[in-house]
Amino acid sequence: MLALRVKNKRLAVRDVQRPDADSEALVRVVLSGICNTDLEIARGYAGFNGTIGHEFVGVVEQSSNNKLLNQRVVGEINVGCGKCPLCLSEDPRHCPSRTVLGIVGRDGAHAEFLLLPLENLVAVPEKVIDEHAVFTEPLAAACGIVERTNIKADDRVAVIGDGKLGLMCAQVLALTSPVLLVGKHQTKLRIAQRRGIETTTPKDVASRGREFDVVVEASGSPSGFAMALDLLRPKGRLVLKSTFHDTTEIDAARIVVDEISIIGSRCGRFAPALDLLKKGAIDVDSMISEEYALADGVHAMKRAKAKGILKILLRP
Repeated sequence: MLALRVKNKRLAVRDVQRPDADSEALVRVVLSGICNTDLEIARGYAGFNGTIGHEFVGVVEQSSNNKLLNQRVVGEINVGCGKCPLCLSEDPRHCPSRTVLGIVGRDGAHAEFLLLPLENLVAVPEKVIDEHAVFTEPLAAACGIVERTNIKADDRVAVIGDGKLGLMCAQVLALTSPVLLVGKHQTKLRIAQRRGIETTTPKDVASRGREFDVVVEASGSPSGFAMALDLLRPKGRLVLKSTFHDTTEIDAARIVVDEISIIGSRCGRFAPALDLLKKGAIDVDSMISEEYALADGVHAMKRAKAKGILKILLRP
């Protein structure tokens, strides 16, 4: 089968052995989505070598259990050991020996087939088309913010970054509270504006002062951290969503003096995301920029870096 693989920071589409379904389910990938984490892995983030990609929708082709056989599915990306206290509490996302689809110790979704345990797979509602279902994992990550911190209707919320993740975070949080989205690209900001979300630029937001209870940093840039501190009121909450290869300098004294809470937020549960997609509550259509065949995966990754590009899809 074809797979988009990285080895020592070099990308290539290779013809590799199709995985053998033994204790796990074999999923035929229908669509996969390129995200910023894929781009960072290609630069060396997480030190991963293998097939990249973790956003997908597919069909279960083989499984020891017929529960989901021949059904469309999406998949939770963290695979735990099944024995530690976290796994036994049904949260393998932080299992110390977990593998992560296309990120840590497990070949990923930019391929014709992938393997995941049956318990990681979630059936896609009939009303949710493939082009929407492929957004389940990043949308779940956006929903994960409210799992990590309670956001009330009267909280003032800002989201920094108008990329794919920032746009989804803004849309999810706007279902509960008024949101200001800070970004640099008018075409992207208009996606949020059409959903009734207030937008501004980094230059203009400086005049707003420290008026926000919660700031979500989703820009993928070290400068987003400093901007967030400039917007947060004392005792405010900074939610970090970005994963990138660079390091970030932290003004620890300011965080201590202002008693800022810093909250990391990574993966979220799939059920809330699928429910939002089923209801049409999130605009994902506007975030699809281009689609390529998996065979053109290297070119697609280059396009994903281009200015103004949002979601690139790969079709095996």
